[in-house]
Amino acid sequence: MATANHISLGQVVVDRKSNEITAIPKLLEMLEISGALVTIDAMGCQVEMAREIVAGGADYCLAVKGNQPTLHAGIQKFFDDHLEDDFANVPVRRHETNEQEHGRQVHRCYYLCPVPDDQPDRERWAQIKAIGAAISHTQRGDQSDCEVRYYILSTYPSAKRFAEAVRGHWGIENQLPWQLDVTFQEDQCRIRKNHGDVNFSTLRRTALSLWKNESTRKVGIKNKRLIAAWNEAYLEQVLLGP
Repeated sequence: MATANHISLGQVVVDRKSNEITAIPKLLEMLEISGALVTIDAMGCQVEMAREIVAGGADYCLAVKGNQPTLHAGIQKFFDDHLEDDFANVPVRRHETNEQEHGRQVHRCYYLCPVPDDQPDRERWAQIKAIGAAISHTQRGDQSDCEVRYYILSTYPSAKRFAEAVRGHWGIENQLPWQLDVTFQEDQCRIRKNHGDVNFSTLRRTALSLWKNESTRKVGIKNKRLIAAWNEAYLEQVLLGP
């Protein structure tokens, strides 16, 4: 829902002397995550994080990279072995897409398997049920590229749902900051006193969500803001809905 509507549901300021690992648990406490599928990139692939998500009544889909070397190596070996025989000896859920993006052809394959009994490091991860791989083949002219990403999940959804979670993870990050910078000039803002920067950031994101959900004017957000400044009836429509 948040990704589809370009909504930031919450944010926590990362302490200057720390990183996202300490901020994510605070954010999880702020949100009602029960019944949700929580996706976090590799930095947040931590045993404690998985445990907190499950304790909150949600499921996780965590990207796995070198910061969890034993887990990563085991998942990589599993998919390398079974891709060779097209998963002839293990159950698999799969989903494929072909898309044209910015002058390039992208073929994506998603594979999801029940976590194997001999998966290294599995006992440390709360309610781990599946491991996944997302493979992207990109062709731009004569240049080709292949990227493989691995995941652990506390649920065993359809491959299409897994693909949606993987693709949707960066939806907010990729779209909101660009709009906030271009339309609201957020990077130029010099508000720093007390909680002013956080408060204004929240207001900008709320305003951006309202603009994105206002569909009667077929113009960009910058022009919608201009129209609302001239037309109070339109501004009321944006705030209250049609």
